[in-house]
Amino acid sequence: MMGTLCLCLDLALLLQMKFLRAKLGRPPKWLLMWVSVTSMRHSSIKMKRRSARPSERRWRMLWSTFLRPEFVQPALEKSLTKLGLDYVDLFIIHWPVAMKSGDEILPKDASGKIIFDTVDLRDTWEALEKCKDAGLTKSIGVSNFNHKQLEMILNKPGLKYKPVCNQVECHPYLNQSKLLEFCKSKDIVLVAYSALGSHRDPNWVEKDSPYLLEDPILNAVAKKHKRSPGQIALRYQVQRGVVVLAKSFNEKRIKENFQIFEFELTPEDMKAIDGLNRNFRYAKLLSAVDHPYYPFSEEY
Repeated sequence: MMGTLCLCLDLALLLQMKFLRAKLGRPPKWLLMWVSVTSMRHSSIKMKRRSARPSERRWRMLWSTFLRPEFVQPALEKSLTKLGLDYVDLFIIHWPVAMKSGDEILPKDASGKIIFDTVDLRDTWEALEKCKDAGLTKSIGVSNFNHKQLEMILNKPGLKYKPVCNQVECHPYLNQSKLLEFCKSKDIVLVAYSALGSHRDPNWVEKDSPYLLEDPILNAVAKKHKRSPGQIALRYQVQRGVVVLAKSFNEKRIKENFQIFEFELTPEDMKAIDGLNRNFRYAKLLSAVDHPYYPFSEEY
């Protein structure tokens, strides 16, 4: 979840960017992707070339301690230096909720509470636009924005570039149908994280959260197609026109992920899975619930 520490290491992200740029009406067959995320502190990847091949260009997330406009470009430039790259394909705001500026990932006060900040997201967005103009990123987007926050950016006076994507939690228990339709109407690609449910990190997810892949209906559809519940959950998103991020380090599961293009769900299957929606969110970010830009107070 820590955006400034995440290094995304898959060719699939390059494919995703092709889709984002093309703005296709429906996702092509190569659209499914998985993302191997590893901390920069533990990464054994070393990129020695200053100008990397296109397949090595990835995306970066702007973490919440760098939302003040004066810190945006320096944060990206620092990441590029560490990666040995001239630019990334996509640079996105990780959360609309700002935290106290500085190098601490989670700045806390003496009582252990996170120290938040209030930053006008339009100013942050303008700083991202300058990064694009400077050639440091090919595209810019957002993550975890609700429709009102997206509208705030879209209606910003002097807007140069609108977000190419909005990356949000999205799965059968939280299908984001209204947000998906809104994004489609604005030509913004919806990107789903936690598409298989959550990895259940106790720092972010409540321990009594339901296990999506154990859902009886999802398993019934999987049995019908002789597929795994995970494949059904991913195929569901692809057929809705959602870009899918499915993290895996397991070679078998990665192969299974690509096999979702070997079958198609019926309208009845899609309706049944639509019916699983309960607006259940794994990542609630409850520590920020009183922040003026807390994104989950809105219906979508």
